[in-house]
Amino acid sequence: MDLELNITTLNIIILSIFIASIAIQLFYFLFFFLRITRKQNFQQNTEKPNVSVIICAKNEAHNIENFLPLILNQEYPNFEVVVVNDASYDETEEVLKKLELTYKHLRHTTIPENKFKHGKKLALTIGIKSAKYEHLVLTDADCYPLNKNWISTIIEQYTTNTEIVIGYGAYIPEKTFLNKLIRYDNFYNSIQFLGFAIAKLPYMGIGRNLSYKKSLFVKNKGFASHYGMLSGDDDLFVKETATKTNVAILNPSQNRTYTKAKQTFSYWYYQKLRHITTSVKYKFVHKILLSLEPINRTLFYSSLIIGAIFLCKIIIITAILFLLLKIYFFKKLLKNLAEKDLLLISLMYDVFSPIFYFILHLNKKFIKQKWN
Repeated sequence: MDLELNITTLNIIILSIFIASIAIQLFYFLFFFLRITRKQNFQQNTEKPNVSVIICAKNEAHNIENFLPLILNQEYPNFEVVVVNDASYDETEEVLKKLELTYKHLRHTTIPENKFKHGKKLALTIGIKSAKYEHLVLTDADCYPLNKNWISTIIEQYTTNTEIVIGYGAYIPEKTFLNKLIRYDNFYNSIQFLGFAIAKLPYMGIGRNLSYKKSLFVKNKGFASHYGMLSGDDDLFVKETATKTNVAILNPSQNRTYTKAKQTFSYWYYQKLRHITTSVKYKFVHKILLSLEPINRTLFYSSLIIGAIFLCKIIIITAILFLLLKIYFFKKLLKNLAEKDLLLISLMYDVFSPIFYFILHLNKKFIKQKWN
C-alpha cells in the first residue's frame, strides 16, 4: 500500500514538473520570441539625418578590401565611414589609404603599436569621438550588410524617443555541421535579446549591427564602468543605457549583417567564453529570465524521460504534440530571420545548449583578456 502511494505521489510530481515546464516554454515563445514576427513592432521614420558609420579593424586588410565598399556604396543621402586601424601589422593601412582616394566620405585613424595592452573599447571610443554626426551605426570589419538599404532601414527606426537601434547579425551559411550549430546558437540568442527588447526588457545588442546616438555615449561616459572587461562594448553598453522606451529593433527579414563563422569548435568555444564574461553584470531580472529558460528546458526533457517510464502514454503523447508545436514556432522564426535550413537542428540544440552553457559558465574564469 505504501509503495503504491509513493508511486502515485512520484507520478504527480513528475507530471506537475512536466506540465509546468511546457507552460513556461509557451510563455517564452508567446511573450518574447514570437513578437519578432509581428510587423507592427517596426517603425518607418522618413527623416534622413546625417550618419557616422564606425568600424574597428585589427589586421583586416582582406576583409576591408572586400566588404568595406559594400558599406561605402550604401544608398543614403549623407554619411561618413570612420575606420579605426587598431595597431594592425598587415596591409590594413595601405588598403584604407587606397580606398580613401576613391571614397571621399571615408576617413581613418590609426592607433600605433605600443607596449601597453588595450582592448577594442579604446578603438571604438576613438572612432566615436571623432565622428562628425549624432547618429552612429556600428559594425565590424569582417561584416557586410544585406543590401544597399542597410543604413536607411536602421535610421527608419529612430523616432522621437529612440536612442538605440539593435539588429540581427547573421553568419554566412556553409554546409558543415559546425556552421549550422554556430548559426543556430546565434539565431536562438538573437530571438532572445530581440524579443526581450520588444517586450520592454532590453539587455543587449550586438556590435555587428548596432546603432545609437553619440550624445548617449557621451552621457554614459562611454565604456568607463566596464572598460577593463574584454567584452561589453555592445551588450553592457546597451544594458546600461537602454530603457523601456528608447530602444527599437530592426526587422531581421529586411536588415541584417553577415560574417564568417568560426571554422573550428575550439575557436568558437573560446569566442563563446569571451562573450559570456559580461553576463555577471546583467540586471537581476535579466539573469533570472535568461537562466530560467535553459533550466526549464532541462526539466522538461528530464521529466519526459523519467515520466515515460511511469506515465508512458500521457507523457509521450503530450510531449509529441508540444514538440510539434515548438517545431512550428521555430519554423516561423527561422523564416523571419532567413535561416530556414536550420530547422532540423532545432530540437537537438534544445537538448544540447543547456549542458553546453553550463560548461561554459564553469570555465569562464579561465578566459584571457585579448582583442585580436
